[in-house]
Amino acid sequence: MKILYLLRHAKSSWSFDELSDQERPLNDRGRDDAPTTGQALAKRRICPDLVVSSPAVRAMSTAMLVAREMQYPHDKIVVEPSIYGADTDGLLAIIHDLPNAADSVLLVGHNPTITETANLLSPTSFNEMPTAAVVCLRFACEQWADVSRANAEFYFYDHPRNGS
Repeated sequence: MKILYLLRHAKSSWSFDELSDQERPLNDRGRDDAPTTGQALAKRRICPDLVVSSPAVRAMSTAMLVAREMQYPHDKIVVEPSIYGADTDGLLAIIHDLPNAADSVLLVGHNPTITETANLLSPTSFNEMPTAAVVCLRFACEQWADVSRANAEFYFYDHPRNGS
């Protein structure tokens, strides 16, 4: 079985006109919400085998804040440059290329692609995922290359504003 956690980065700041899109940091709410998401995952006793993040500052910051709450080492977070700007086909290719030694992966990325990929793979559909939201899907397969909606099971959906 493979378990995939699709996490949309936490709320970012638009206050710095001089920064490129990739350099935008989290805002105050994002710095609060990312640990909340991490705490919710830790409460479920989740610590993935692998965390993979977009290189964008807001995504990496989210990954690090969530990882800290799950006791996942920051130096083990893998930066995958192609997550930034990927469409669903691109993100699916990244998922299919994940190392099979990792049975559970937390992937941190951007909308609309995170929501679209969740909808592509999940038997349950989602409206636009809010920032710091996470979807967990389980797949009845042994290799990431075999992950598809056909072998997917929706496990949970969570976000900081739902009160859990």
